[in-house]
Formats: sequence, structure tokens, C-alpha cells
Amino acid sequence: TPGSDVAPPRSAFGASPSRGRHQRAGRAGSAVAAGLLSAFYDGLLLLACLSMATTLVTILLGIVGRQAGWDIPGLDAYAGYSIAAALFLALPATLRHGDHIRVTLVLQKLGPRGRNALEYWALLAGLVLGCYMAWFAGRLVWGSYVTHDVSTGADATPLWMPQVLMALGCIGFALSFAEALLARLQGRRFFDEAADELARVE
Repeated sequence: TPGSDVAPPRSAFGASPSRGRHQRAGRAGSAVAAGLLSAFYDGLLLLACLSMATTLVTILLGIVGRQAGWDIPGLDAYAGYSIAAALFLALPATLRHGDHIRVTLVLQKLGPRGRNALEYWALLAGLVLGCYMAWFAGRLVWGSYVTHDVSTGADATPLWMPQVLMALGCIGFALSFAEALLARLQGRRFFDEAADELARVE
């Protein structure tokens, strides 16, 4: 009733029902966002695999073309575009899977507090680097698009087309570092268990 001093009912853990609902909603929202980002990383990884396959096809076509006397212009450039796309598109998924080189020699010498601080510093530094890469790649794509810049090779491909794939990989890389940092702050797991096992082996 109005003016009453009776406190609202609390759960067995000392939190009000409304606060508990908000916490559950927040956890559900985090889970949905993590699922969407994971699907995004997997999609980029699939594109990276397709890029690697494209690299193989273009190289084989070049070999066959030279043996048969065919003139297929731009194959070397297409192979280069595909390799670059594969490298950048695979960055987010390989970070999560622990495939990036990680030097743990210093971490092994530190105590829990020092290790925790260094982990936070590494994630923050990676986030800053990833954001800069994403910004630079996006600016490069836009500059090539507005100036109608094309390749100087025989293919004469508009450069913004292969650069878009590089920009997507850089954006995914920055997002993966942001998710890793947020997950560590929330006490959630970001890196795969296989990545943790690999770090212990190192």
C-alpha cells in the first residue's frame, strides 16, 4: 500500500524479481549477440575457404594455359586477390580457435594478478589495432570507389571489389577482439577449449 515500509519481495539469492528478470534478459541478449557474431565469423571463414579454392583454380588455369598456349589475362592478379581475401577473412575465426601465434613465455612467469593484467592489456591492444585496421581498410575501399581506381594489371579490376573482402575481414577481426575483451570482463569464455589447451602446451 502507499506509504508502507514493507520491502518488495526478494528471491532466495537476495535480489528482487525485477532485477532477476533484467539480469536474465541481459544474459539472453549477450547469448544472442554472441551467436550472431559467431555466425558472422563462420561466414567469413567460409568465404576464406572459397578464396583459397579460387586461388588454387586460378593457379592451375595459369599452368594449363601456359602449357596449352592459351592467353588468359589477369590470372596472376586474381590469384593475388584471392590469397589476400583468404588471409583477412580468416582472421576472426582463427583468433577464436587459437590459431594465431601467442607467446606465453612471459605469462607463465607471472602470478595470477600479473597474468590477468597482461591478458587485459593484450586484448585492449589487439582491439585498438583491429579498429585501426578496419578504419584504414574502409577508408581504402571508399577512396578506390570514389576515384574509380582500377588495377594496373591486365585484368583492370576496380580495386574496391577485392578491397571490400579485406575490409570485411578487418571489421570481423576488430569485432572478435571486442567480444573477447567483453567476455573476459563478464567472466565468459571466448576462446575455444582447444586454444587454451594449445596455449598450455606452448
